[in-house]
Amino acid sequence: MSVVTFSGNHDSPIAPARLFKASITDSKNSMPKIVPEHVKSIDTIEGSGGAGSVKQINLVQGGYLKLKVEALDESSFTYTYSIFEGEALTDKIEKMQFEIKFEPSSDGGSKCTMNTKCFPKGGAELNEDNCKAAKDKVLGLYKAVENYLVQNKDAYA
Repeated sequence: MSVVTFSGNHDSPIAPARLFKASITDSKNSMPKIVPEHVKSIDTIEGSGGAGSVKQINLVQGGYLKLKVEALDESSFTYTYSIFEGEALTDKIEKMQFEIKFEPSSDGGSKCTMNTKCFPKGGAELNEDNCKAAKDKVLGLYKAVENYLVQNKDAYA
């Protein structure tokens, strides 16, 4: 019963403040607009959006994800959350935790770091393949936000 951990980096031409606001602090508004083929809406079920809050992402095809905000620091552009219910979880995965950090790069863009942890249910054994698809979907959402910001220079400026 071991946790599966992934780490990855991504360089972005978008400054950390814009990327953080569009992908995290204003995700309720930005995600349905940027990826309307995937995200129908995002609702805060509990809390005010900060640490301890619970959100539900309603997906276009009818499914959903529930996540808990573990940490949110707008000054250091760091965000940690756990998906604990919904489409991303399989019969082997109890929860997935994502730690995201955007740091300024010398070219005016960002270096994005994402650490992912998959926690197994009961006595289930996990491997990278069990968690890779969900991790790749989350990374795909951040890349979609990045592409939107590249194409819309005034958005979240």
